[in-house]
Amino acid sequence: AMAGGGGAYRLRCSLLGHEQDVRGLTRGLFPEGGFVSVSRDRTARLWTPDGLNRGFSEMHCMRGHSNFVSCVCIIPPSDLYPRGLIATGGNDHNICIFTVDSTTPLYILTGHKNTVCSLSSGKFGTLLSGSWDTTAKVWLNDRCMMTLQGHTAAIWAVKILPEQGLMLTGSADKTIKLWKAGRCERTFTGHEDCVRGLAILSEMEFLSCSNDASVRRWHITGECLHVYYGHTNYIYSVSVFPHCEDFVTTGEDRSLRIWRQGECAQTIRLPAQSVWCCCVLDNDDIVVGASDGIIRVFTKSLKRTASAEEIQAFENELSQASIDPKTGDLGDINADDLPGKEHLKDPGTRDGQTRLIKDNGKVEAYQWSVSEGRWIKIGEVVGSSGATQQTSGKVLFEGKEYDYVFTIDVNESGPSYKLPYNTSDDPWLTAYNFLQKNDLNPMFLDQVAKFIIDNTKGQATLSTNTEFSDPFTGAGRYVPGSSSLSNTVPAADPFTGARRYVPGSASNVVAPVGGLDPYTGMGAYQSAKAENVYFPKKDAVTFDQANPTQILGKLKELNGNAAEEQKLTEDDLIILEKLLSTTCNTSAEMPTAQQIQTLWKAINWPEDIVFPALDILRLSVRHPIVNENFCGEKTHVQFIHLLLKFLNPQGKPANQLLALRALCNCFVRQAGQKLLMEQRDEIMTQAIEVKSGNNKNVHIALATLTLNYAVCLHKVNNIEGKAQCLSVISTVMEVVKDLEAVFRLLVALGTLISDDKNAVQLAKSLGVDSQIKKYISVSEPAKVKECCRFVLNLL
Repeated sequence: AMAGGGGAYRLRCSLLGHEQDVRGLTRGLFPEGGFVSVSRDRTARLWTPDGLNRGFSEMHCMRGHSNFVSCVCIIPPSDLYPRGLIATGGNDHNICIFTVDSTTPLYILTGHKNTVCSLSSGKFGTLLSGSWDTTAKVWLNDRCMMTLQGHTAAIWAVKILPEQGLMLTGSADKTIKLWKAGRCERTFTGHEDCVRGLAILSEMEFLSCSNDASVRRWHITGECLHVYYGHTNYIYSVSVFPHCEDFVTTGEDRSLRIWRQGECAQTIRLPAQSVWCCCVLDNDDIVVGASDGIIRVFTKSLKRTASAEEIQAFENELSQASIDPKTGDLGDINADDLPGKEHLKDPGTRDGQTRLIKDNGKVEAYQWSVSEGRWIKIGEVVGSSGATQQTSGKVLFEGKEYDYVFTIDVNESGPSYKLPYNTSDDPWLTAYNFLQKNDLNPMFLDQVAKFIIDNTKGQATLSTNTEFSDPFTGAGRYVPGSSSLSNTVPAADPFTGARRYVPGSASNVVAPVGGLDPYTGMGAYQSAKAENVYFPKKDAVTFDQANPTQILGKLKELNGNAAEEQKLTEDDLIILEKLLSTTCNTSAEMPTAQQIQTLWKAINWPEDIVFPALDILRLSVRHPIVNENFCGEKTHVQFIHLLLKFLNPQGKPANQLLALRALCNCFVRQAGQKLLMEQRDEIMTQAIEVKSGNNKNVHIALATLTLNYAVCLHKVNNIEGKAQCLSVISTVMEVVKDLEAVFRLLVALGTLISDDKNAVQLAKSLGVDSQIKKYISVSEPAKVKECCRFVLNLL
């Protein structure tokens, strides 16, 4: 469909109110037909259509930021807030959340370390934010759930793809990344400069705009389907018309452009250098915000078009605008070669075409309007820009915007350094950070600060210090909110029947909680009677099967191949045999320090022969004394690093398997549980790497580790931990084929979301429900289908 037919857009109204640049716009849900604007004047304003004339009136002005407000989005209605919420992001690093009828924030989200410049809302109350600190964050209500790390420069644009819980981020590093469950799935490359805006066309396609003056259309698989050219300078925003694929863009070339069927169908110039933002209302009217602080609305509807006087006033204002030849918007201008006014007798060939003429020694710019069949004057070309650096405020340095970027020469022969500065910064703090960052002598402090003050003519407003953030090297890995666990979970008893036979099910299973047999007849599902015996799981699941004779036989055989300095003596082997029998049988004897030391020596063997020693570790770490020894305060760091070393995806599957099983078995004692919860982020991040192999036993062990984490997290209710665990479940679910592993992941999922509304919302927003639906139809083992049904009931 066309954008409501092919009529031309004309001015509907100009709205005054903001005192500085309008940086963000979004259509509102309430009041109907309204919208919200945000500005460098630190306010957000809610506008409602006024019934009498063609304009809008300001319903109220929201304050909560201590610096410029740069972006806004609407959070859809919920039971608690049936009119939805308004989220705004600012240069004070914060996100303010407002209800529709209040001028002060309901709450403030803190956590970003630099300007928040983009926001997007998803289903179930999720909010995605992008920041100059190079990260994006996923929020649920008032909590940060996950941080998306991987971009190497500021993130200028974010969007949530509503259905599958996919997220998009566009960055000053020129790339766009697609995230699923908190992990980077794909990077889109093609833009030649900062990516500034994103817009969703459908579940499978989206648009991006960039400082390289192009718009690109992408398929979610990574393919660039089309590149649209038309703008002559940075493009700041792109917005899609409802129910069709036509779109609008705005940029630094003073224009708003309307694209129909892939062509630029109309260009509207504004009397402001930077056209920062736009949004499309439900009636297809276009709202535009610019650096002159004025909001303008354009319409195709004749009944909503402004009066002839207002349109004339707008054209007069436009004709008086000064155009800076340096921006290159009108090509290279050589005033001597220009024709006179008679040149305007010839009609233009396409909408938005510009023509320069010379009249009484002045160079004037005109633009052709197809709908009106005439040349409209869009300004006078002057020697220097009417928009000073101060008013347009956008010198880019390292992908971020500053009011000034100075070049400082410290000494004649040395290199020069770039010093970015905003008028809202403290000159002394900026000078101090600059000297530190570039390793320069602190004695220059007064000099540099004085240089800043002199060159900004004291245009300082208020001091809100923003420190530089170094780009992170993280390759798109998920970093949950850092909360350390102070209260430790009471130790769970070892599961006596981790491998015992349960009638009516596969032999290698986790015994259902409470030992009940949940199968009625042929696994028939009876909703009235079916009792959920699967989750929430209360105790850790362990790997207890043991064949000490085989393990020791293998150990002795491989000991023959060990290098001399690593060989175990006959005595050592007897000691390990003793340790095995002590920890596998319920004997009254206690493991000794000598036995534990010998085991430590054996598990430090080279990778190709270490596995029998890891198997002894797996069995003995269940014993309280061994557990305390390895996981207690003294040696725990080396112990965890040793095990994580075996979880290298290129390593031997046997070592991966036994290291994972040893980690699972650590959970049965308090010391092990405390250590694994403290090191959760590192352990989970490393463990997930082994998912790529196709070894089903490794997958089962990985699923069990996740399940044991879910058991602990269910008790302490740590939402950041749950977010990481959900992300792991979702990621591992994609690759595992073995149904026992699937079953354990389902139990983990059920345990994590039981009795926790936030966790349920988060799981839905990550699209976990659609991932697990297919297991409803598994006939054998029946527990997979039943457990899946119980989980889906919660979702």
